[in-house]
Amino acid sequence: MTLGEAKVGSTVVVTKIEGDGAYKRRIMDMGITKGTELYIRKVAPLGDPVEITVRGYELSVRKNDAQCVQVK
Repeated sequence: MTLGEAKVGSTVVVTKIEGDGAYKRRIMDMGITKGTELYIRKVAPLGDPVEITVRGYELSVRKNDAQCVQVK
């Protein structure tokens, strides 16, 4: 399952980040790393962006970025 497919109100754990080196680094710089817990706070009406809580702060992630983050 990807971060974009996770339901609002659920807590998920990052298992893998897909993409090339610079793209993965940008996502990891946001605090989204393997093993990190993410809480899905809300999703905008059209599905973009997704608002999550990661490491104690709120973060909005674009839908195409969220599709690159594998979670369980």
